[in-house]
Amino acid sequence: MTTTSHVQRYEQLKELSAKLISEIPEVMAGFGALHSSAVSKGALDTKSKKLLALGIAIAVHCDGCIAFHVHDALNAGASRQETVEAIGVAILMGGGPSMVYGCEALEALNEFEKEQNPPI
Repeated sequence: MTTTSHVQRYEQLKELSAKLISEIPEVMAGFGALHSSAVSKGALDTKSKKLLALGIAIAVHCDGCIAFHVHDALNAGASRQETVEAIGVAILMGGGPSMVYGCEALEALNEFEKEQNPPI
């Protein structure tokens, strides 16, 4: 599990991804196209696809993926309740280890919500 905040992890991964793009632009262009195609609106809307990605990130125990997919799900319009329910389904499918990463996802949700809605 990560020791930095999920918001910081998200920003760090964006920077590292940019470096990776400069090193292997063709591969990353292909990955970017795959990502865009996979999450674009179809029979499922983008929000649902982002929540699916979050559930998979929890089930496969990927800290960076959790940061990215919580951020992206919120940006796609997912509510707190929808996000928490996606965490619950991931725990169902992944058992105890996913419960631990579900806690990480909840922490990420709290951090991104706080960043998006700072106290007045």
